[in-house]
Amino acid sequence: MDINIDLVLAPVDGSEEAERGVEYAIAVAQRYEANLHLLHVLDQRVARGIETGDVSAESVADEHRAFTARIRKRLDDVVLSHSSAAGFSDRRLTQTPGSVILDAAEELDADFLVVPREARLDSPNATLGKAALYVLEYASQPVLSV
Repeated sequence: MDINIDLVLAPVDGSEEAERGVEYAIAVAQRYEANLHLLHVLDQRVARGIETGDVSAESVADEHRAFTARIRKRLDDVVLSHSSAAGFSDRRLTQTPGSVILDAAEELDADFLVVPREARLDSPNATLGKAALYVLEYASQPVLSV
């Protein structure tokens, strides 16, 4: 059975686990000659800090651009795109990292998702670790949890 994959979605949060997940996403994208989209999922503290002005949105964007540039250097024939989204919302109680990933997957028409399974509890960037179970349970696309 042949599967058609045009876009692989890899959510990232700055954790080592997410970066390792991107390695798998790159391999899938290369194998299927697909494009790769990095979804930078903002931690609740970062999103709130941007809203209050305690965190510079430009510095967060610079971090995302630097991460994306590091990934871009590893790619040969894979087209890379990226976006960001807040993983939590004070105004929308159902907005969680898992729901944000699935919403982005639908919006981007992603064919395959690669999510990190868990992160170290002491990691300040462990936004995605708990989202994997939600994504595995509710995604309409194939999911690789690493």
